[in-house]
Amino acid sequence: MNYRVVSYFLSIVCFFVAAAMTFCCLFAMPWLGHRSNEDYSQLSFESDGVRGLLSSVAVSLLVGFLLRHWAKDNRGDGLYRKESMATVGLSWVIVTILGGLPYIIAGVKYAPTIRLENAQYVEVYEHAFHWRQNWSSYDLELTEGQFQVLDSIINDPVYPSQGISVAELSESTALEVAVVQTTIAELQNLPSISDKLDVQGDIDQASARVLVEWISMRIGDAMFESQSGFSTTGATVISKLEDPGFVPHCILFWRSTTHFLGGLGIIVLFVVLLGGSSAGKALMRAEMPGPTKEGNTPRMQHAAWRFGGLYIALNTALTILLLFDMNLFDALCHAFGTMATGGFSTYDTSVKAFDSAYVDYTITLFMVLAGTNFALLYLLVILRAGNESRFVRWKEQIRQVFRDYELRVYLGIITVVTLLVMLYGLSYGDWDLAGDEAAGVGLPEKLMRSIRYGLFQVVAIITTTGFGTHDFDQWNEFGRALLLGLMFVGGCAGSTGGGMKVIRHILFVKILRQEVEHLYHPNVVRPLKFGSETFDDKDMRRGILAYFGFIAVLFMLTWLLVMAVEPDTTWHQEDLSNKMIDNSSAVIATLNNIGPGIGIVGATSNYGAYSPFSKLVFTWLMMLGRLEIFSILILFSPTFWLSRR
Repeated sequence: MNYRVVSYFLSIVCFFVAAAMTFCCLFAMPWLGHRSNEDYSQLSFESDGVRGLLSSVAVSLLVGFLLRHWAKDNRGDGLYRKESMATVGLSWVIVTILGGLPYIIAGVKYAPTIRLENAQYVEVYEHAFHWRQNWSSYDLELTEGQFQVLDSIINDPVYPSQGISVAELSESTALEVAVVQTTIAELQNLPSISDKLDVQGDIDQASARVLVEWISMRIGDAMFESQSGFSTTGATVISKLEDPGFVPHCILFWRSTTHFLGGLGIIVLFVVLLGGSSAGKALMRAEMPGPTKEGNTPRMQHAAWRFGGLYIALNTALTILLLFDMNLFDALCHAFGTMATGGFSTYDTSVKAFDSAYVDYTITLFMVLAGTNFALLYLLVILRAGNESRFVRWKEQIRQVFRDYELRVYLGIITVVTLLVMLYGLSYGDWDLAGDEAAGVGLPEKLMRSIRYGLFQVVAIITTTGFGTHDFDQWNEFGRALLLGLMFVGGCAGSTGGGMKVIRHILFVKILRQEVEHLYHPNVVRPLKFGSETFDDKDMRRGILAYFGFIAVLFMLTWLLVMAVEPDTTWHQEDLSNKMIDNSSAVIATLNNIGPGIGIVGATSNYGAYSPFSKLVFTWLMMLGRLEIFSILILFSPTFWLSRR
């Protein structure tokens, strides 16, 4: 193992991350970093966010210079397969750590420290680090008034960092101002609550503001959020994205930028520099999992340029289209999340916040493109040379694209599942809204809703984007089961989509069918065909079977591990019966880079309540899902690091 050459390329990664963080500082300025529903004149320069980013830049540069110093005069010579695999694996570990620093240093907060079940059951977040348990229950005999006031303090503020005034509490609870003031004083005397409440101003004044202390992100939370961004998973622990006092806009933009970098692939830059060497091939194959012919081409540098150029062009096109219904900040963030199939939004309600059919259909189209093999997209936009007319050549390239067997299966799955979700949703009332009956809303309008929301959610799940326009956790059981199954599918090989890849499922089914046939026709030898192509590669066959077997074992082991270590206090009392399905959904959603799952990690929830240990398990699963699994697992082999070759 040539450790110095690995160190050289790791230093490039550190410098690359530092440059990206520096760019994100621009969005701390109100005129540039505001959202579509905000008046930038009411915002101020985000000094906390800039401090977090610039401090992280300094750390990234320091680590980069130390790695470069250790590499000495090595400039990439001697980078072979082993060094390439080590570079890929360690690069993702480094970016996970460095990418999480801005959240910690900027003081990002993600959840209130008090959680109410009922008047007799209150849970308080423990500040001391516990590897297993975060929440502790207190048997507090709250009065009805105390419960009402405390519930309003936690849930009613538009911006929790600013709290809620006594006058607003009086209005929301329908209690007199004097009663609210007395109740707050009583709450301040409760031993488990007193240090969680902060009263700003004179409590005797109706203008005094009251707020609950919120949980600050620590290393486990930050690494989870960072890896979720770089792996384009889109899972989050943050529950109040709209509050700039808790999550500065420039940190939000860095959060989306991790999607852009992860979707493109941190190592693509290396392939561009290395050209068609064996090192370049190894790097690209390790970071872009899934069996594909493109990974074996000798023109790896050209392929990397094509991938990167097309990726940036699609991001630019989507940003321009979204500007018709968003401002620049939102358009960039949602374009990054769409084309990287990540799913980070700038709103808690995701894309639903815009309530725009134009936005929904536009993002749906680009999610489909993001889940398609980029080699096929390249054929659609780049006209090859030839003697025929331009129209004839272009028409033939389009035919070639749609003759691709994986693409046809991919589009077929989207079509069939969308139709099933629509029809079952119509029969179960999933597309009904409150007031439809009074407004006289008929079947045609509900049908349009089913197309808009059903298609969006199906595409968001199969491409592993994870955006939301409708709470699919409230769908009928059949619809939810279909989405849960889609989480195992994923996009096409050679796309930014995560998951197991469509091509793997196709080959797996064909291999199983051949094995069944071999039982009653042992002398028959049939080649493995994929569309019009024949695969006689025994290594590929063995790799497909090993991959599915490993995914099954990994899913079962991590699911059982999370079930064993995650305390019951993670769930509300009435939801504790869902612990098994919620944990399985969380494992599936992180392993396949989906983001949202079912239940506690559903479309309107997040991973914030999970214990630090479970978050670290999910972080590891997200990395395994984003990269080639075996390329990561081999890093844990001592012989890999000790052997010379």
